[in-house]
Amino acid sequence: MEQLKTPVVIMRAGTSKGIFIKEENLPKAQEERDELILKIFGSPDIRQIDGLGGADPLTSKLAIIGPATREDADVDYTFGQVSYVAAKIDYSGNCGNISAGVGPFAVDEGLVKVEEPYTTVRVHNTNTGKLIIERVEVVNGKAKVTGDYSIAGVPGTGSEIVIDFSDTAGAATGKLLPTGNVIDKIDVTGFGQIEASLVDAANPVVFVRAKDLGLTGIETPAQIDENKAMLKTLEEIRGKAAVMMGLVSNWEEAVKEAPAFPMIAFVSPAQNYVDFTKGKEISENDVDFVSRLMFMQVVHKTYAGTATICTGAAARIEGTIVNEAMNAKGKGKDEILRIGHPAGVITIEVAASKEDNCWKLEKAAINRTARRIMDGNCYTVK
Repeated sequence: MEQLKTPVVIMRAGTSKGIFIKEENLPKAQEERDELILKIFGSPDIRQIDGLGGADPLTSKLAIIGPATREDADVDYTFGQVSYVAAKIDYSGNCGNISAGVGPFAVDEGLVKVEEPYTTVRVHNTNTGKLIIERVEVVNGKAKVTGDYSIAGVPGTGSEIVIDFSDTAGAATGKLLPTGNVIDKIDVTGFGQIEASLVDAANPVVFVRAKDLGLTGIETPAQIDENKAMLKTLEEIRGKAAVMMGLVSNWEEAVKEAPAFPMIAFVSPAQNYVDFTKGKEISENDVDFVSRLMFMQVVHKTYAGTATICTGAAARIEGTIVNEAMNAKGKGKDEILRIGHPAGVITIEVAASKEDNCWKLEKAAINRTARRIMDGNCYTVK
């Protein structure tokens, strides 16, 4: 049987892994494009056995890279979350970790003017219409891979990539605070009204207190993922928040219409816990607060890059659930915030200010590593 071959690159970017494809190598028609992408990933299939997908939300990600369509950018980048349970690609938001691979990809593919020792890549994320600025270390004309920077959830070390998301406030809704409130109330089956903070920076996230759901806030992914009742509750909150943000019309359909965004996180004050991947003790002295993030209806095994931006922004906005958790133990005094997640700690340099009763995101930068794992042709059956 005749097969079609498509040039692809597989990259580990941050704590995610994705398939990077140049726009020129995909069909122009959206329906044909998505059909080919699903075949490349092997979706829908929970094992993605007939494609390149990794059968996990963190390894079933897509980056389409093309020429810039705005003057202040070097490249366009479209993110897709490829489902393995349905024939669906969610383009409604961005992925901060996959974003970390865009700069190195652009350098290695000759899509930008390369300068040493650092090349700045201005990335237009088409999902949100926002500009992301990346600083990539370069050696001999290529993105440097080796280095001494480490990130929780990835073995070893690599070359540090600095990513500035300051332009991403209101990425999905047009507002840093989509409802205009730092606290909203949501009716939740079995819990009554609970308080939540709805924030939109890089991607929209709804934040709730762990204790309001009877949780400690330091649960492992397995402890939550095996609790079907809690998963149902968290999805109900997420769906109702999505309606409040104007992202869907019916909360019960959110899992189908917008399975990835908004994300939902439950937070609590700094406390000791154990890294579920290595058994390492994380001290409350090493974090400003702890958070567990839901992504694609399961617990994120680390912490999403865009959620890090949004969580950091929420921490700086007075009166939010995150700000409250941070202040509970007098934390967050430094410019760099430390978020405790299931596999360790992620940091963000973030600043926000209030002008005319309106909050503004002034700075939001995270550091990641990335590397090219494979390039070549993916063969799909026509």
